[in-house]
Amino acid sequence: MPASHRRAIADIIACRTQVLGGHLWRCDQCSAEVFAYHSCKNRSCPKCHTEQTQARLDRRKTEMLPAPCFHITITVPEELRPALRSNQRDGYGLLIKASAEAIIELARDRRFLGGTVGVLAVLHTWTQQLHYHPHVHCLVTGGGVSADSRSWCPARNGFLFPLKALAKLVRGKLRAMLRCRRPDLVLPWSPWRKPWIVHITPWGEGEQAILDYLARYVFRVAITNTRITGLDDHTVTIRYKQRESSRWRTCQIAGDEFIRRFLQHVLPKGFHKIRYFGLWHPCNRDLAARARLLLLLDRPAPPETSAEPPPATNPNDHEAPTKPRSAEPPVCPHCQRGHLIVIRRLTPRNPMGP
Repeated sequence: MPASHRRAIADIIACRTQVLGGHLWRCDQCSAEVFAYHSCKNRSCPKCHTEQTQARLDRRKTEMLPAPCFHITITVPEELRPALRSNQRDGYGLLIKASAEAIIELARDRRFLGGTVGVLAVLHTWTQQLHYHPHVHCLVTGGGVSADSRSWCPARNGFLFPLKALAKLVRGKLRAMLRCRRPDLVLPWSPWRKPWIVHITPWGEGEQAILDYLARYVFRVAITNTRITGLDDHTVTIRYKQRESSRWRTCQIAGDEFIRRFLQHVLPKGFHKIRYFGLWHPCNRDLAARARLLLLLDRPAPPETSAEPPPATNPNDHEAPTKPRSAEPPVCPHCQRGHLIVIRRLTPRNPMGP
């Protein structure tokens, strides 16, 4: 078992338990005590990404471009999946790189866009029933900056580029990259002769569409606690959404099989499943700033509205907008009237200690 799998198992078991320590809170009204234990912060844990998701959304909101976006999904054929699973670090990395480079190359073609687009690529390896299914989700700007960096080239009538052209280009680039990086791999010939599955759909426009994409795809894990509907000594019951009927179904999985399916989606240590290319690459911040300026200049001026005075605030009102909500103490879950106050810090328990 890889070290990353062992670490994920240990972290998830210890998550929000006394092993990791925490804080003891006491209500100032009913004197009830509440134990709040720390989270493991493992990226495979289904309980530790709420605050992380919101923090990334706040950071990326100002960096996104006010332009239409497209959602592109690129799926690896079944014949290549065993090779990717056995060589995850190289295989996953090259798959993301080949997908992004193919998108940028087609977008620079004058027949389609004629400019450099921004690409946000996210790797997923699972299905609703936790089967192994590696694919890449890409958020692509519906336009790009021209070669001379003087104009914005928008997508025409919601069309980015042909699906077949993208599928062939990704297939050829991934094959060339695997031959260069891993010449020792023996790969079957059938996936290079069959068409790959690629989907391109309009996603929305502006910063809100990008934030919805980030919240939906970037921090998703293989399964969340809400999808586990039953549990006993031998089996686990999960619910999943059937693609054909778009209805929720349930399936029962043996305990060891459930653990096997879940662990095959734990990525190697240090592997980045979220990567930025094109305008969103860190090296192209100046170009992205220029693209944002071009888009803002092309926008029509908003209609003039009468300035409204700011709402009056009561200095005795504890819900005043000037006071951040994060500064308010949490409400007691027992009496629902008092507030919790930190009494002491709970040190982590070391299971290997005396």
